[in-house]
Amino acid sequence: MIQGRLGSLVGRSSGYVESLPAPVRRRVTGLKGIQKEHSKLEAEFQQKVLELEKEYFAKFKPLYAKRATIVNGQSEPTEDEVQAGKPEDEDEERDSKAKDEAKSEDIDVPVAAGIPEFWLSAMKNHISLSEMITDRDEEALKQLTDIRMEYLERPGFRLIFEFAENQFFTNKTISKTYYYQEESGYGGDFIYDHAEGDEIEWKEGKDLTVRYESKKQRNKSTKQTRVVKVKVPTDSFFNFFSPPKVPAGGDDDAASDIEERLELDYTLGEDIKEKLIPRAVDWFTGEALQFEEYDEEMDMDDFDDDDEDDDDDDDDEDRRTEGELDDETDEEIYQDDGTKPKKEAAECKQS
Repeated sequence: MIQGRLGSLVGRSSGYVESLPAPVRRRVTGLKGIQKEHSKLEAEFQQKVLELEKEYFAKFKPLYAKRATIVNGQSEPTEDEVQAGKPEDEDEERDSKAKDEAKSEDIDVPVAAGIPEFWLSAMKNHISLSEMITDRDEEALKQLTDIRMEYLERPGFRLIFEFAENQFFTNKTISKTYYYQEESGYGGDFIYDHAEGDEIEWKEGKDLTVRYESKKQRNKSTKQTRVVKVKVPTDSFFNFFSPPKVPAGGDDDAASDIEERLELDYTLGEDIKEKLIPRAVDWFTGEALQFEEYDEEMDMDDFDDDDEDDDDDDDDEDRRTEGELDDETDEEIYQDDGTKPKKEAAECKQS
């Protein structure tokens, strides 16, 4: 994998250890032997943690299943569940008023079954996910009925997206599987190896990962022009199920770009597994954003003002160089749908 090619660039000896007297080098070697024993215990610890995660995941599954039935209108929460979900500081007067308003709404307005667009709203409140979701994607993601996770027999996990019947594809579920390497890494942690996604069975003309451009072509001999339709890739959340592949060649620039994309892809998968699925209702209401923003503020404390000034200078340079066009081109590109990815701010985005 890419890490193997990059490995030769790090960990090179400075020559200092080799210059030490033989008795000292022997002691250093002895410390390495002790470190190996420590590493074995770390790997054992991580394995125990994984077993504990699986044990409690089995206890979480009935709760996730109950959540899915409520979201999809197959059942209603019990009175005990509703009471447990209320804020602890909610006073009786406000509670009584809310009940009266709810009764009035029940009479005047028909209520949809379940919680419409639950998962779409939750995903749009997650910053990284919201940046992937385009306007066109939303119609398909409104049909998302559940997001589940399961552990693999080998190290790794699978994310399962369940959909109601829709106009875009025939899949009932679309899965993405993340695999870890069999051997643990430094510190006993599991090392990400690769990911695989299901093929989406798009209905005719409904592929959200491509768009059609009208391209004007000019015949060099006759100077006549014609307009042809060209299919080109476009931004879409559903590209998530086609993870980046490690290049076969040795291009360092390509390897660096893929390395970054692989890291982002894995981080997003971990976020869905560790944050979105366990606390979906907090992402739906937007409450989870409070904790995310707090974490970001803590991270920003690690940076000084000089770094921010450098970033501002880089942004100014980018603005000066963006948007340059070639006026001599003979081709004109038109987008039929005019759709561009939607960038959302860090705020609750319930529709």
